[in-house]
Amino acid sequence: MRKIYGIVCKIEEFFVKYALVTVAVLIFVSAIARSIREPLNWATDVSLILFAWIIFLGADVALRHGELVNVDIIINKFTPNVKKSILLLWNVLIIGLLIIMIRFGIPLAIESVDRIFNTLGISYSWATISVPTGSLLMLITICIKTYNLLRPEKMSGGS
Repeated sequence: MRKIYGIVCKIEEFFVKYALVTVAVLIFVSAIARSIREPLNWATDVSLILFAWIIFLGADVALRHGELVNVDIIINKFTPNVKKSILLLWNVLIIGLLIIMIRFGIPLAIESVDRIFNTLGISYSWATISVPTGSLLMLITICIKTYNLLRPEKMSGGS
């Protein structure tokens, strides 16, 4: 199971890196094409789809690497046990939010099936399915982090 998760994480990081570069290139090329009166209307829709995926998959990558915005200066003033309790509470709140996003993201993606990107001819669901998919991946990540936080060998040493 760890091997599969590791492969998924590598694919996710690869996709986020190259999708971000692709969006930047598409927007740049589209702006140049528009300035010479040859707009690439499809580039905006492709960028929108990729950007939706970058947001949610990129959030999972950042969460996994501990690079989300936080206020360490306040948390670090507490004792290790209080700090661990705060982190545990924070993780539980994040888990609740992610479950809500999955719960409402799936119907959003289903309802978007009939909405079509005019320039691409594909369903808008390709963008909206990023919400529950990314949220599920973040849920897995935060559950692993919470498990590691609660492990006995982690209990005595801080985080």
